[in-house]
Amino acid sequence: MYKIFKTILFFTVLWLLFSCDNSSNKNKDFTTLFEKSEGTETPEYKDVISYYKELADEYASVSLFSFGQTDSGEPLHLVVYNREGVFNVDEIKESPKNRILINNGIHPGESDGIDASMLLLRDIVQNDSLIEKYKNTIICVIPVYNVGGAFNRNSHTRANQNGPKEYGFRGNARNYDLNRDFIKQDTKNAAAFAEIFHAVNPDVFIDNHVSNGADYQYAITHLFTQHNKLGGNLGTFIETKMRPSLENLLLKKGISITPYVNVWGTTPEDGWSQFFDSPRYSTGYTTLFNTLGLMVETHMLKPYKLRVAQTYQLLFSALDFTEENSAEIKELRANAMAEVLANKTYPIAFKVDTKKPTELQFKGYQGEYIDSKATTGKRFFYDRTKPYTKSVKYYNNFETTKSVAIPKAYILQKGWYKIIDRLKNNQIKFTRFKNDTTIEVEVNHIAEFETRKTAYEGHYLHYNTTVNRSTENFQFRKGDIYIPTHQNGVRYLLETLEAAATDSFFNWNFFDTVLQQKEGYSAYVFEDIAAQFLIDNPSVKKEFEEKLKSDTEFAKNPREQLNYIYKKSPYYEPVHLRLPIFKTF
Repeated sequence: MYKIFKTILFFTVLWLLFSCDNSSNKNKDFTTLFEKSEGTETPEYKDVISYYKELADEYASVSLFSFGQTDSGEPLHLVVYNREGVFNVDEIKESPKNRILINNGIHPGESDGIDASMLLLRDIVQNDSLIEKYKNTIICVIPVYNVGGAFNRNSHTRANQNGPKEYGFRGNARNYDLNRDFIKQDTKNAAAFAEIFHAVNPDVFIDNHVSNGADYQYAITHLFTQHNKLGGNLGTFIETKMRPSLENLLLKKGISITPYVNVWGTTPEDGWSQFFDSPRYSTGYTTLFNTLGLMVETHMLKPYKLRVAQTYQLLFSALDFTEENSAEIKELRANAMAEVLANKTYPIAFKVDTKKPTELQFKGYQGEYIDSKATTGKRFFYDRTKPYTKSVKYYNNFETTKSVAIPKAYILQKGWYKIIDRLKNNQIKFTRFKNDTTIEVEVNHIAEFETRKTAYEGHYLHYNTTVNRSTENFQFRKGDIYIPTHQNGVRYLLETLEAAATDSFFNWNFFDTVLQQKEGYSAYVFEDIAAQFLIDNPSVKKEFEEKLKSDTEFAKNPREQLNYIYKKSPYYEPVHLRLPIFKTF
């Protein structure tokens, strides 16, 4: 599963407690390339990993682990800081300490977090007061998540970005955008991330990015997971306490931060809605397991040195907030599963609540249209000589548009191994039927859906999905899996197994084979069968005749009429449009 890259020396507990983790060789130079280049360069992947190997060799409080494999063929690394050291990954999840997971390089061209995290861990292990300050925290860092993208190094693909000189590419080794892959897990990267995430079980998750979009005065913005979607007491905590506290902590350091400016094609002063991080995104995925999620977005046009410096300060502020609110965070997370189940229903679709905006004092630049020097048209221009501070509307409240009843359990037919693999990856608990078993269950048939016309991350996504529900006594086979919802992954189950949920496995095309009929009929043969069927089934005949009277288009279409009768008959295949997921209540 993983291996420890450094040789673990035997230290007594007494030595660990009082050594303050000072290096045995204080002359070892851990100056980073970022610092040596005066904030203009970021290291190559191999140099990042070498840096952490050396840091782990030098300091007993730092460990370097590897997990699984990424699409590039390289493993995914995890750096762990703990004052007393971590010798086995299992120690992390079992620890009562605060657990922070920081993810870097999901888009390797957005390298700010890579450099900031190197500085963060080095500065902690070399400072006795910081070692003492964070004695109750375990800091886990994924140095570079998108390893394949980091290998694809260049100076041009981030056309809008101000540094560093060279950087990685957004797509991974198979050209996937990894920040769209967390729920579907098409990549080995995502499977390895899930292994890390569940091994750590972080209280707080931070994903470091660089933004595109509008120009404004801020060098850094935040994107907390959407609080209504997170819901309950955790949602209230992240919106009313965590967000304002982090903003205030940074303001005390002289850093202004604003919510991620979700503006495309308009100007910020018109206001904008909060970004909705569905489970395909990192923070949308991590909050399915009741982790407080934060995405950092520095501003692409600001100097690289400034962006890294502010990311560094934000990471420290997040550590401080977690330390100060440790007990409350632990309690909220511990109660979250019961809170979800107590609601009996679960929201699976949302829309922006336009009636309840928050007023922000936003620091922007005046925008105007001027003549383009590259084309014959006009171009939009932000005039940095005309800064402003204006009150703008921030639509950070969402309302539920669709909910489902929470079942006692889901039952999945055993042949759908890709789903079972993902359940295992996410530590979902299930059992298998030991014998063929008949149970009364809710059966779901796909009623309607639409499909995207262009490819998106290797899929043609479905959306606007609805299902027809019925209750049947259904015979399950030995080996079919029974998945109780009374478990920590209940939100994961609801978001993936409910077909109408935004990022359900159905919408990601995992069940597309049920959409195609495998058997059919020849009309000239079935005509006689259909006529006899209507005679033998007067209730169906009555429904058929009523439809002929009420639906003029149907009455004009003999082919549709025959197909209507076919679908009512026992000759119509039962698996067509039927999801292989069943529910018990």
